[in-house]
Amino acid sequence: MVTSTSGAAPPLLELSGISKSFGGVEALRDVDFSVAAGEIHGLVGENGTGKSTLMKIIAGVHTEYRGTMRIDGTEVRFRSARDALAAGIGMVHQELSVVPDLSVAENVFLGMQPLGRLGFIDWRGLVRSARAQLRNLGLDEVDVRAPLRSLPIGMQQLVEVSRVLYSGARIIILDEPTSALSPPEIERLFDVLRRLRASGKSIIFISHFLNDVLSVSDTLTIFRNGRKIVTTKVTREIDKGWIIKRMIGIGHEELEESYTGEIQLSSRQDAPVALETEKMSFGHAYHDVSLRIRAGEVLGVYGFMGCGQLELARTLFGKLQPTGGTLRIGGQAVRLRSTAAAWRTGVAFVPESRRSMLFAHEPIYKNVSISILGRLSRLWLKPAREREIASRHVKSLSIRPTSVEVPLGSLSGGNQQKVALAKWLTHDPKVLILSEPTRGMDVGAKQDVVRIIRGLRDQGMGILVVSTEPETVLALADRVLVMKKGSIAREFANEAISKDRLLGEA
Repeated sequence: MVTSTSGAAPPLLELSGISKSFGGVEALRDVDFSVAAGEIHGLVGENGTGKSTLMKIIAGVHTEYRGTMRIDGTEVRFRSARDALAAGIGMVHQELSVVPDLSVAENVFLGMQPLGRLGFIDWRGLVRSARAQLRNLGLDEVDVRAPLRSLPIGMQQLVEVSRVLYSGARIIILDEPTSALSPPEIERLFDVLRRLRASGKSIIFISHFLNDVLSVSDTLTIFRNGRKIVTTKVTREIDKGWIIKRMIGIGHEELEESYTGEIQLSSRQDAPVALETEKMSFGHAYHDVSLRIRAGEVLGVYGFMGCGQLELARTLFGKLQPTGGTLRIGGQAVRLRSTAAAWRTGVAFVPESRRSMLFAHEPIYKNVSISILGRLSRLWLKPAREREIASRHVKSLSIRPTSVEVPLGSLSGGNQQKVALAKWLTHDPKVLILSEPTRGMDVGAKQDVVRIIRGLRDQGMGILVVSTEPETVLALADRVLVMKKGSIAREFANEAISKDRLLGEA
Protein backbone atom coordinates (compact mmCIF):
# COMPACT_ATOMS: atom_id res chain seq x y z
CA MET A 1 0.00 0.00 0.00
CA VAL A 2 1.37 3.43 -0.96
CA THR A 3 0.31 6.78 0.43
CA SER A 4 1.75 10.05 -0.84
CA THR A 5 -0.38 12.93 0.36
CA SER A 6 2.05 14.68 2.68
CA GLY A 7 1.29 18.33 3.30
CA ALA A 8 -2.42 17.88 2.61
CA ALA A 9 -5.05 19.87 4.48
CA PRO A 10 -6.57 18.29 7.62
CA PRO A 11 -9.32 15.84 6.62
CA LEU A 12 -12.94 16.88 6.82
CA LEU A 13 -13.89 13.19 6.53
CA GLU A 14 -11.69 10.39 7.82
CA LEU A 15 -12.27 6.62 7.95
CA SER A 16 -9.91 4.20 9.69
CA GLY A 17 -9.73 0.40 9.55
CA ILE A 18 -13.05 -0.01 7.73
CA SER A 19 -14.05 -3.62 7.06
CA LYS A 20 -17.37 -4.90 5.76
CA SER A 21 -18.61 -8.41 4.95
CA PHE A 22 -21.64 -9.76 3.11
CA GLY A 23 -22.59 -13.36 3.81
CA GLY A 24 -19.14 -14.11 5.19
CA VAL A 25 -17.37 -12.62 2.16
CA GLU A 26 -15.24 -9.54 2.83
CA ALA A 27 -16.06 -6.57 0.60
CA LEU A 28 -13.69 -4.19 2.43
CA ARG A 29 -10.61 -5.01 4.48
CA ASP A 30 -8.98 -2.50 6.84
CA VAL A 31 -9.50 0.49 4.57
CA ASP A 32 -8.25 3.95 5.55
CA PHE A 33 -9.75 6.81 3.55
CA SER A 34 -9.90 10.58 4.00
CA VAL A 35 -11.02 13.71 2.14
CA ALA A 36 -9.97 17.27 2.93
CA ALA A 37 -12.20 20.32 2.85
CA GLY A 38 -12.07 22.08 -0.53
CA GLU A 39 -10.86 18.96 -2.35
CA ILE A 40 -12.08 16.88 -5.27
CA HIS A 41 -11.03 13.32 -4.49
CA GLY A 42 -11.14 10.78 -7.33
CA LEU A 43 -11.96 7.16 -6.52
CA VAL A 44 -11.32 4.41 -9.07
CA GLY A 45 -11.16 0.64 -9.20
CA GLU A 46 -12.66 -2.27 -11.08
CA ASN A 47 -16.19 -3.48 -10.53
CA GLY A 48 -16.55 -5.25 -7.19
CA THR A 49 -13.48 -3.71 -5.55
CA GLY A 50 -15.46 -2.12 -2.70
CA LYS A 51 -15.86 1.49 -3.86
CA SER A 52 -19.64 1.53 -3.67
CA THR A 53 -19.63 -0.35 -0.36
CA LEU A 54 -17.37 2.28 1.22
CA MET A 55 -19.49 5.13 -0.15
CA LYS A 56 -22.67 3.53 1.21
CA ILE A 57 -21.04 3.35 4.63
CA ILE A 58 -20.22 7.05 4.42
CA ALA A 59 -23.76 7.84 3.21
CA GLY A 60 -25.39 5.84 6.03
CA VAL A 61 -26.81 3.09 3.81
CA HIS A 62 -24.63 0.33 5.34
CA THR A 63 -24.68 0.69 9.12
CA GLU A 64 -22.99 -2.55 10.17
CA TYR A 65 -19.22 -2.41 9.71
CA ARG A 66 -15.95 -2.48 11.64
CA GLY A 67 -13.75 0.57 12.00
CA THR A 68 -14.29 4.26 12.75
CA MET A 69 -15.50 7.32 10.85
CA ARG A 70 -14.83 10.93 11.84
CA ILE A 71 -16.14 14.26 10.57
CA ASP A 72 -14.16 17.32 11.65
CA GLY A 73 -12.29 15.03 14.03
CA THR A 74 -15.45 13.85 15.84
CA GLU A 75 -16.31 10.16 15.64
CA VAL A 76 -19.73 9.44 14.11
CA ARG A 77 -21.82 6.32 13.59
CA PHE A 78 -24.83 6.69 11.30
CA ARG A 79 -27.96 4.62 11.79
CA SER A 80 -29.52 5.65 8.47
CA ALA A 81 -29.04 7.72 5.32
CA ARG A 82 -31.05 10.46 7.03
CA ASP A 83 -28.43 10.63 9.79
CA ALA A 84 -25.68 11.03 7.17
CA LEU A 85 -27.63 13.77 5.40
CA ALA A 86 -28.12 15.59 8.70
CA ALA A 87 -24.35 15.40 9.23
CA GLY A 88 -23.73 17.09 5.87
CA ILE A 89 -23.17 14.10 3.56
CA GLY A 90 -25.06 13.87 0.26
CA MET A 91 -24.78 11.30 -2.51
CA VAL A 92 -25.76 11.58 -6.17
CA HIS A 93 -26.22 8.04 -7.46
CA GLN A 94 -25.57 6.97 -11.05
CA GLU A 95 -29.27 6.22 -11.44
CA LEU A 96 -30.80 9.64 -10.85
CA SER A 97 -33.52 9.87 -8.19
CA VAL A 98 -35.39 12.66 -9.92
CA VAL A 99 -39.08 12.84 -10.85
CA PRO A 100 -39.14 13.80 -14.55
CA ASP A 101 -42.80 14.83 -14.63
CA LEU A 102 -42.37 17.38 -11.84
CA SER A 103 -40.93 20.83 -12.49
CA VAL A 104 -37.26 21.67 -12.13
CA ALA A 105 -38.06 23.70 -9.01
CA GLU A 106 -39.98 20.83 -7.41
CA ASN A 107 -37.05 18.49 -8.06
CA VAL A 108 -34.56 20.92 -6.50
CA PHE A 109 -36.57 20.87 -3.27
CA LEU A 110 -37.97 17.34 -3.50
CA GLY A 111 -38.92 16.30 0.04
CA MET A 112 -37.77 19.68 1.41
CA GLN A 113 -40.36 22.09 -0.02
CA PRO A 114 -40.50 25.49 1.73
CA LEU A 115 -43.75 25.96 3.65
CA GLY A 116 -45.87 29.08 4.15
CA ARG A 117 -47.48 30.31 7.35
CA LEU A 118 -50.42 27.89 7.22
CA GLY A 119 -48.29 24.86 6.51
CA PHE A 120 -48.93 24.78 2.76
CA ILE A 121 -46.14 24.76 0.17
CA ASP A 122 -44.92 28.25 -0.64
CA TRP A 123 -44.91 27.92 -4.43
CA ARG A 124 -43.63 31.44 -5.11
CA GLY A 125 -40.86 30.97 -2.60
CA LEU A 126 -40.05 27.57 -4.09
CA VAL A 127 -39.63 29.03 -7.58
CA ARG A 128 -37.64 32.01 -6.30
CA SER A 129 -35.32 29.83 -4.20
CA ALA A 130 -34.83 27.33 -7.04
CA ARG A 131 -33.70 30.12 -9.36
CA ALA A 132 -31.23 31.34 -6.75
CA GLN A 133 -29.95 27.83 -6.11
CA LEU A 134 -29.36 27.12 -9.79
CA ARG A 135 -27.85 30.56 -10.33
CA ASN A 136 -25.19 29.64 -7.77
CA LEU A 137 -24.28 26.72 -10.04
CA GLY A 138 -24.13 28.88 -13.16
CA LEU A 139 -27.47 27.64 -14.51
CA ASP A 140 -29.19 31.01 -14.98
CA GLU A 141 -30.82 29.97 -18.25
CA VAL A 142 -32.84 27.07 -16.82
CA ASP A 143 -36.61 27.59 -16.65
CA VAL A 144 -37.39 26.24 -13.19
CA ARG A 145 -41.12 26.01 -13.99
CA ALA A 146 -40.54 23.59 -16.90
CA PRO A 147 -40.87 19.80 -16.44
CA LEU A 148 -37.53 18.28 -15.57
CA ARG A 149 -37.84 15.79 -18.46
CA SER A 150 -37.53 18.75 -20.89
CA LEU A 151 -33.89 19.24 -19.85
CA PRO A 152 -30.93 17.30 -21.25
CA ILE A 153 -29.72 14.50 -19.00
CA GLY A 154 -26.66 16.55 -18.03
CA MET A 155 -28.85 19.38 -16.76
CA GLN A 156 -30.96 16.87 -14.84
CA GLN A 157 -27.76 15.64 -13.16
CA LEU A 158 -26.91 19.20 -12.12
CA VAL A 159 -30.41 19.68 -10.74
CA GLU A 160 -29.84 16.66 -8.50
CA VAL A 161 -26.49 18.12 -7.42
CA SER A 162 -28.36 21.32 -6.58
CA ARG A 163 -30.81 19.35 -4.43
CA VAL A 164 -27.96 17.72 -2.51
CA LEU A 165 -26.41 21.15 -1.92
CA TYR A 166 -29.71 22.58 -0.70
CA SER A 167 -29.79 19.82 1.91
CA GLY A 168 -26.70 21.45 3.44
CA ALA A 169 -24.22 18.80 2.31
CA ARG A 170 -20.57 19.65 2.81
CA ILE A 171 -19.38 16.27 1.54
CA ILE A 172 -20.81 15.32 -1.87
CA ILE A 173 -20.41 11.82 -3.34
CA LEU A 174 -20.85 11.55 -7.11
CA ASP A 175 -21.16 8.01 -8.54
CA GLU A 176 -20.34 7.83 -12.28
CA PRO A 177 -21.60 11.39 -12.87
CA THR A 178 -20.33 11.65 -16.47
CA SER A 179 -21.48 8.27 -17.81
CA ALA A 180 -24.45 9.70 -19.73
CA LEU A 181 -23.16 13.21 -20.44
CA SER A 182 -21.96 14.82 -23.66
CA PRO A 183 -18.55 16.59 -23.68
CA PRO A 184 -20.10 20.07 -23.20
CA GLU A 185 -22.25 18.75 -20.32
CA ILE A 186 -19.18 17.18 -18.72
CA GLU A 187 -17.29 20.45 -18.88
CA ARG A 188 -20.21 22.29 -17.32
CA LEU A 189 -20.35 19.74 -14.51
CA PHE A 190 -16.60 20.15 -13.95
CA ASP A 191 -17.03 23.94 -13.75
CA VAL A 192 -19.68 23.41 -11.06
CA LEU A 193 -17.44 21.01 -9.13
CA ARG A 194 -14.53 23.46 -9.21
CA ARG A 195 -16.83 26.20 -7.96
CA LEU A 196 -17.98 23.97 -5.12
CA ARG A 197 -14.38 23.14 -4.26
CA ALA A 198 -13.55 26.84 -4.07
CA SER A 199 -16.42 27.29 -1.60
CA GLY A 200 -14.91 24.67 0.72
CA LYS A 201 -17.05 21.65 -0.21
CA SER A 202 -15.47 18.19 -0.33
CA ILE A 203 -16.30 16.06 -3.37
CA ILE A 204 -15.73 12.33 -3.89
CA PHE A 205 -15.74 11.63 -7.62
CA ILE A 206 -16.23 7.93 -8.53
CA SER A 207 -15.77 7.07 -12.18
CA HIS A 208 -14.57 4.43 -14.63
CA PHE A 209 -13.72 7.23 -17.07
CA LEU A 210 -10.12 7.74 -16.07
CA ASN A 211 -9.53 10.81 -18.22
CA ASP A 212 -12.44 12.52 -16.44
CA VAL A 213 -10.96 11.63 -13.05
CA LEU A 214 -7.59 13.04 -14.04
CA SER A 215 -9.16 16.21 -15.44
CA VAL A 216 -11.03 17.26 -12.32
CA SER A 217 -9.46 15.56 -9.28
CA ASP A 218 -6.91 16.95 -6.83
CA THR A 219 -6.19 13.61 -5.20
CA LEU A 220 -6.81 10.03 -6.22
CA THR A 221 -7.43 6.72 -4.45
CA ILE A 222 -7.27 3.35 -6.22
CA PHE A 223 -9.08 0.27 -4.89
CA ARG A 224 -8.39 -3.38 -5.70
CA ASN A 225 -10.00 -6.47 -4.15
CA GLY A 226 -11.52 -4.61 -1.21
CA ARG A 227 -8.34 -2.77 -0.27
CA LYS A 228 -6.92 0.69 -0.86
CA ILE A 229 -3.84 0.32 -3.04
CA VAL A 230 -2.69 3.93 -3.31
CA THR A 231 -3.71 7.48 -2.45
CA THR A 232 -1.76 10.19 -4.23
CA LYS A 233 -1.93 13.72 -5.54
CA VAL A 234 -2.88 14.06 -9.19
CA THR A 235 0.18 15.39 -11.01
CA ARG A 236 1.46 15.52 -14.56
CA GLU A 237 3.36 12.29 -13.90
CA ILE A 238 0.09 10.36 -13.47
CA ASP A 239 -1.66 9.21 -16.64
CA LYS A 240 -4.29 6.66 -17.62
CA GLY A 241 -1.73 3.88 -18.01
CA TRP A 242 -0.32 4.54 -14.52
CA ILE A 243 -3.80 4.12 -13.03
CA ILE A 244 -4.65 0.98 -15.03
CA LYS A 245 -1.47 -0.79 -13.92
CA ARG A 246 -2.36 -0.23 -10.29
CA MET A 247 -6.02 -1.09 -10.78
CA ILE A 248 -5.24 -4.51 -12.21
CA GLY A 249 -2.09 -5.05 -10.15
CA ILE A 250 0.66 -5.37 -12.77
CA GLY A 251 4.01 -5.28 -11.08
CA HIS A 252 2.53 -5.58 -7.59
CA GLU A 253 1.50 -9.23 -7.14
CA GLU A 254 0.85 -12.43 -9.01
CA LEU A 255 -2.37 -12.18 -10.99
CA GLU A 256 -4.71 -14.47 -12.82
CA GLU A 257 -3.89 -14.94 -16.50
CA SER A 258 -7.17 -13.31 -17.54
CA TYR A 259 -5.97 -10.06 -15.99
CA THR A 260 -2.59 -9.81 -17.69
CA GLY A 261 -2.31 -12.40 -20.44
CA GLU A 262 -3.17 -11.82 -24.07
CA ILE A 263 -6.13 -13.62 -25.64
CA GLN A 264 -6.06 -14.39 -29.35
CA LEU A 265 -9.30 -13.39 -31.05
CA SER A 266 -10.44 -15.38 -34.06
CA SER A 267 -13.73 -14.49 -35.74
CA ARG A 268 -15.65 -16.26 -38.53
CA GLN A 269 -15.80 -13.73 -41.32
CA ASP A 270 -17.29 -16.25 -43.80
CA ALA A 271 -20.31 -17.30 -41.67
CA PRO A 272 -23.79 -15.93 -42.47
CA VAL A 273 -24.93 -12.88 -40.53
CA ALA A 274 -27.55 -13.81 -37.93
CA LEU A 275 -28.29 -10.27 -36.70
CA GLU A 276 -27.22 -6.87 -37.97
CA THR A 277 -27.81 -3.25 -36.96
CA GLU A 278 -27.11 -0.18 -39.04
CA LYS A 279 -26.76 3.20 -37.32
CA MET A 280 -29.14 2.20 -34.55
CA SER A 281 -29.87 4.77 -31.84
CA PHE A 282 -31.91 5.03 -28.66
CA GLY A 283 -32.37 8.50 -27.18
CA HIS A 284 -29.36 9.70 -25.21
CA ALA A 285 -28.27 6.15 -24.32
CA TYR A 286 -26.49 5.24 -27.58
CA HIS A 287 -26.29 6.45 -31.17
CA ASP A 288 -25.28 5.23 -34.65
CA VAL A 289 -24.36 1.71 -33.52
CA SER A 290 -23.63 -0.65 -36.40
CA LEU A 291 -22.71 -4.26 -35.66
CA ARG A 292 -22.96 -7.79 -37.04
CA ILE A 293 -23.39 -11.05 -35.16
CA ARG A 294 -22.49 -14.06 -37.30
CA ALA A 295 -23.73 -17.61 -36.85
CA GLY A 296 -21.28 -19.61 -34.74
CA GLU A 297 -19.66 -16.46 -33.30
CA VAL A 298 -19.60 -14.77 -29.90
CA LEU A 299 -19.51 -11.00 -30.28
CA GLY A 300 -18.48 -9.26 -27.07
CA VAL A 301 -19.57 -5.70 -26.31
CA TYR A 302 -17.50 -4.22 -23.51
CA GLY A 303 -17.89 -0.88 -21.82
CA PHE A 304 -18.20 0.80 -18.46
CA MET A 305 -21.54 1.15 -16.76
CA GLY A 306 -23.65 3.78 -18.49
CA CYS A 307 -22.00 3.55 -21.91
CA GLY A 308 -25.26 2.38 -23.52
CA GLN A 309 -24.58 -1.35 -23.85
CA LEU A 310 -27.47 -2.44 -21.62
CA GLU A 311 -29.95 -0.33 -23.58
CA LEU A 312 -28.54 -1.79 -26.80
CA ALA A 313 -29.18 -5.33 -25.57
CA ARG A 314 -32.75 -4.46 -24.60
CA THR A 315 -33.39 -2.85 -27.98
CA LEU A 316 -32.26 -5.97 -29.82
CA PHE A 317 -34.81 -7.98 -27.84
CA GLY A 318 -37.70 -5.58 -28.36
CA LYS A 319 -37.82 -4.32 -24.76
CA LEU A 320 -36.93 -0.82 -25.98
CA GLN A 321 -37.92 0.78 -29.27
CA PRO A 322 -35.03 2.36 -31.22
CA THR A 323 -35.26 6.03 -32.13
CA GLY A 324 -33.31 5.50 -35.32
CA GLY A 325 -31.50 2.98 -37.49
CA THR A 326 -32.22 -0.45 -38.96
CA LEU A 327 -32.29 -3.97 -37.51
CA ARG A 328 -31.97 -7.08 -39.67
CA ILE A 329 -32.37 -10.68 -38.49
CA GLY A 330 -31.41 -13.40 -40.92
CA GLY A 331 -31.02 -10.72 -43.61
CA GLN A 332 -34.58 -9.43 -43.24
CA ALA A 333 -35.30 -5.92 -41.93
CA VAL A 334 -37.53 -6.17 -38.86
CA ARG A 335 -39.07 -3.88 -36.26
CA LEU A 336 -39.41 -5.65 -32.93
CA ARG A 337 -42.37 -3.99 -31.24
CA SER A 338 -42.31 -6.42 -28.31
CA THR A 339 -40.29 -9.18 -26.70
CA ALA A 340 -42.82 -11.66 -28.11
CA ALA A 341 -41.94 -10.44 -31.60
CA ALA A 342 -38.25 -10.95 -30.86
CA TRP A 343 -38.97 -14.47 -29.60
CA ARG A 344 -40.88 -15.30 -32.80
CA THR A 345 -37.92 -14.17 -34.93
CA GLY A 346 -35.53 -16.42 -33.02
CA VAL A 347 -33.94 -13.94 -30.59
CA ALA A 348 -33.50 -14.83 -26.89
CA PHE A 349 -32.32 -12.56 -24.09
CA VAL A 350 -30.96 -13.35 -20.63
CA PRO A 351 -30.78 -10.09 -18.62
CA GLU A 352 -28.20 -9.20 -16.00
CA SER A 353 -30.83 -9.58 -13.28
CA ARG A 354 -31.92 -13.21 -13.00
CA ARG A 355 -34.72 -12.22 -10.63
CA SER A 356 -36.47 -10.32 -13.41
CA MET A 357 -37.12 -13.48 -15.45
CA LEU A 358 -37.26 -16.31 -12.88
CA PHE A 359 -39.49 -17.30 -9.97
CA ALA A 360 -37.48 -18.10 -6.85
CA HIS A 361 -40.25 -19.97 -5.01
CA GLU A 362 -41.18 -22.21 -7.95
CA PRO A 363 -39.40 -25.47 -8.81
CA ILE A 364 -36.75 -25.62 -11.50
CA TYR A 365 -38.98 -27.34 -14.04
CA LYS A 366 -41.60 -24.57 -13.96
CA ASN A 367 -38.93 -21.92 -14.50
CA VAL A 368 -37.58 -23.82 -17.51
CA SER A 369 -40.94 -24.60 -19.13
CA ILE A 370 -42.82 -21.36 -18.50
CA SER A 371 -41.93 -19.85 -21.87
CA ILE A 372 -43.18 -22.89 -23.87
CA LEU A 373 -46.41 -23.72 -22.04
CA GLY A 374 -48.46 -22.65 -25.04
CA ARG A 375 -46.52 -25.03 -27.24
CA LEU A 376 -46.89 -27.95 -24.84
CA SER A 377 -50.66 -27.67 -24.48
CA ARG A 378 -53.39 -25.17 -25.27
CA LEU A 379 -56.02 -26.59 -22.90
CA TRP A 380 -54.28 -27.83 -19.76
CA LEU A 381 -50.81 -28.19 -18.31
CA LYS A 382 -48.73 -31.33 -18.75
CA PRO A 383 -46.36 -31.42 -15.75
CA ALA A 384 -44.83 -34.73 -16.84
CA ARG A 385 -43.80 -33.20 -20.17
CA GLU A 386 -42.52 -30.06 -18.40
CA ARG A 387 -40.36 -32.21 -16.11
CA GLU A 388 -39.03 -34.23 -19.04
CA ILE A 389 -37.90 -31.14 -20.94
CA ALA A 390 -36.43 -29.53 -17.83
CA SER A 391 -34.55 -32.72 -16.88
CA ARG A 392 -32.91 -32.82 -20.29
CA HIS A 393 -31.60 -29.26 -19.91
CA VAL A 394 -30.57 -29.80 -16.28
CA LYS A 395 -28.39 -32.67 -17.45
CA SER A 396 -26.92 -30.93 -20.49
CA LEU A 397 -26.12 -27.75 -18.53
CA SER A 398 -24.84 -29.59 -15.41
CA ILE A 399 -27.29 -27.80 -13.13
CA ARG A 400 -26.88 -28.71 -9.46
CA PRO A 401 -28.82 -30.15 -7.74
CA THR A 402 -30.11 -32.38 -10.53
CA SER A 403 -33.68 -32.66 -9.22
CA VAL A 404 -36.11 -30.46 -11.19
CA GLU A 405 -38.43 -30.34 -8.16
CA VAL A 406 -36.25 -28.15 -5.91
CA PRO A 407 -37.17 -24.43 -5.58
CA LEU A 408 -35.09 -22.22 -7.81
CA GLY A 409 -34.23 -19.92 -4.89
CA SER A 410 -32.28 -22.71 -3.19
CA LEU A 411 -29.76 -22.80 -6.06
CA SER A 412 -26.50 -20.87 -6.20
CA GLY A 413 -26.26 -17.81 -8.44
CA GLY A 414 -24.34 -19.76 -11.07
CA ASN A 415 -26.92 -22.53 -11.24
CA GLN A 416 -29.75 -19.98 -11.40
CA GLN A 417 -28.00 -18.46 -14.40
CA LYS A 418 -27.94 -21.89 -16.03
CA VAL A 419 -31.70 -22.22 -15.42
CA ALA A 420 -32.17 -18.82 -17.08
CA LEU A 421 -30.25 -20.13 -20.08
CA ALA A 422 -32.29 -23.34 -20.10
CA LYS A 423 -35.53 -21.35 -20.20
CA TRP A 424 -34.56 -19.80 -23.53
CA LEU A 425 -32.78 -22.82 -24.98
CA THR A 426 -36.12 -24.62 -25.08
CA HIS A 427 -36.84 -22.35 -28.08
CA ASP A 428 -33.61 -23.25 -29.92
CA PRO A 429 -32.95 -19.55 -30.73
CA LYS A 430 -30.85 -18.35 -33.64
CA VAL A 431 -29.47 -15.38 -31.69
CA LEU A 432 -28.78 -15.37 -27.94
CA ILE A 433 -28.18 -12.04 -26.15
CA LEU A 434 -26.52 -12.32 -22.74
CA SER A 435 -26.19 -9.33 -20.41
CA GLU A 436 -23.56 -9.77 -17.67
CA PRO A 437 -23.73 -13.60 -17.93
CA THR A 438 -21.18 -14.26 -15.15
CA ARG A 439 -21.90 -11.40 -12.75
CA GLY A 440 -21.70 -12.39 -9.09
CA MET A 441 -20.44 -15.93 -9.74
CA ASP A 442 -17.50 -17.77 -8.26
CA VAL A 443 -14.71 -19.02 -10.51
CA GLY A 444 -16.14 -22.53 -10.89
CA ALA A 445 -19.60 -21.30 -11.87
CA LYS A 446 -18.10 -18.84 -14.33
CA GLN A 447 -16.13 -21.63 -15.97
CA ASP A 448 -19.30 -23.70 -16.36
CA VAL A 449 -21.15 -20.80 -18.01
CA VAL A 450 -18.19 -20.15 -20.32
CA ARG A 451 -18.22 -23.82 -21.36
CA ILE A 452 -21.96 -23.72 -22.06
CA ILE A 453 -21.77 -20.56 -24.16
CA ARG A 454 -18.86 -21.87 -26.18
CA GLY A 455 -20.81 -25.08 -26.79
CA LEU A 456 -23.80 -23.11 -28.10
CA ARG A 457 -21.50 -21.15 -30.37
CA ASP A 458 -20.02 -24.36 -31.76
CA GLN A 459 -23.58 -25.50 -32.58
CA GLY A 460 -23.94 -22.46 -34.87
CA MET A 461 -25.76 -20.01 -32.61
CA GLY A 462 -24.98 -16.30 -32.94
CA ILE A 463 -24.27 -14.90 -29.48
CA LEU A 464 -23.95 -11.34 -28.18
CA VAL A 465 -22.29 -10.96 -24.76
CA VAL A 466 -22.67 -7.55 -23.13
CA SER A 467 -20.55 -6.99 -20.04
CA THR A 468 -18.77 -4.44 -17.89
CA GLU A 469 -16.35 -7.18 -16.78
CA PRO A 470 -13.35 -7.42 -19.12
CA GLU A 471 -12.50 -10.95 -17.93
CA THR A 472 -15.90 -12.18 -19.10
CA VAL A 473 -15.49 -10.62 -22.53
CA LEU A 474 -11.96 -11.98 -22.92
CA ALA A 475 -13.04 -15.47 -21.87
CA LEU A 476 -15.97 -15.65 -24.31
CA ALA A 477 -15.63 -13.37 -27.30
CA ASP A 478 -14.36 -14.20 -30.78
CA ARG A 479 -14.59 -10.51 -31.66
CA VAL A 480 -14.93 -7.46 -29.36
CA LEU A 481 -16.57 -4.07 -29.72
CA VAL A 482 -15.74 -1.42 -27.12
CA MET A 483 -18.53 1.06 -26.38
CA LYS A 484 -17.80 4.45 -24.90
CA LYS A 485 -20.40 7.06 -24.05
CA GLY A 486 -23.03 5.70 -26.39
CA SER A 487 -21.01 4.78 -29.47
CA ILE A 488 -18.60 2.12 -30.76
CA ALA A 489 -15.10 3.34 -29.92
CA ARG A 490 -13.06 0.37 -31.18
CA GLU A 491 -13.34 -3.09 -32.72
CA PHE A 492 -10.88 -5.90 -31.99
CA ALA A 493 -10.84 -8.86 -34.41
CA ASN A 494 -8.30 -11.54 -35.37
CA GLU A 495 -5.62 -10.15 -33.07
CA ALA A 496 -4.19 -10.62 -29.59
CA ILE A 497 -5.91 -8.54 -26.92
CA SER A 498 -5.38 -8.06 -23.19
CA LYS A 499 -7.37 -6.59 -20.34
CA ASP A 500 -5.34 -3.40 -20.17
CA ARG A 501 -6.03 -2.72 -23.86
CA LEU A 502 -9.76 -3.05 -23.24
CA LEU A 503 -9.57 -0.70 -20.28
CA GLY A 504 -7.47 1.73 -22.28
CA GLU A 505 -10.05 1.99 -25.07
CA ALA A 506 -13.04 2.37 -22.73
